[in-house]
Amino acid sequence: MAGKLYIVPTPVGNLEDMTFRAVQVLKEADLILAEDTRTSSVLLKRYDIHRPLQSHHKFNEHQTVQLVKERILGGLNVALISDAGTPGISDPGFLLARTCAEEGIEVQTLPGATACIPAIVSSGLPCDRFAFEGFLPQKKGRQTMLTALAEETRTMIFYESPYRLVKTLEQFIQFFGPERRCSVAREISKLHETHHRGTLAEVCEYFRQNEPKGEIVIVVAGAVPDKSAKKKRYGRGEEEEELG
Repeated sequence: MAGKLYIVPTPVGNLEDMTFRAVQVLKEADLILAEDTRTSSVLLKRYDIHRPLQSHHKFNEHQTVQLVKERILGGLNVALISDAGTPGISDPGFLLARTCAEEGIEVQTLPGATACIPAIVSSGLPCDRFAFEGFLPQKKGRQTMLTALAEETRTMIFYESPYRLVKTLEQFIQFFGPERRCSVAREISKLHETHHRGTLAEVCEYFRQNEPKGEIVIVVAGAVPDKSAKKKRYGRGEEEEELG
């Protein structure tokens, strides 16, 4: 009988954010795949987890995914973790999950830590609908994406390095306008967690004066919907039918 693939979120900051179920799954797994075995060893030691550990990261996942699939088909229960947060969300995990799903292997993803949800909920910006963009392309395609996102009406979430934060905020000002509201969350769930809110111009100026450090999540308000475009779409005197 084939085993299962468990995708297990790990804390993005405070190690006590680990769930009881996540600890139990890792203690019972036949094999744990970790993005960085050195980083994960600290977490596993904290919870007295002693299971075989193997590296699985963006540089080797294409070479190892088939082998892992075969081991699960052979009956092993495998748990996948990343350095922090939920695997597959701007971390390795998608390729293995897709491969197993296509093979008919049961894939169970545990609910748990991720940086984007606390960031948007704490931002004070609308969080009923949002677009998660993760890390923007560094070069090719970046301008095209920013041009398209300028008309996005949902709240947007981005991950960014502290070393590129100011440059990214300056580009957001260029494409979204200086008055667009935003929030920059830093070090979520850690001792020195901070949230800086304001217009893009205000927040950018703050970080020009105060060097950013740590893990960064940028939340940006969506564009105001173009009501004139909506009227043109549905015609004069007509309204969009509400979905019941």
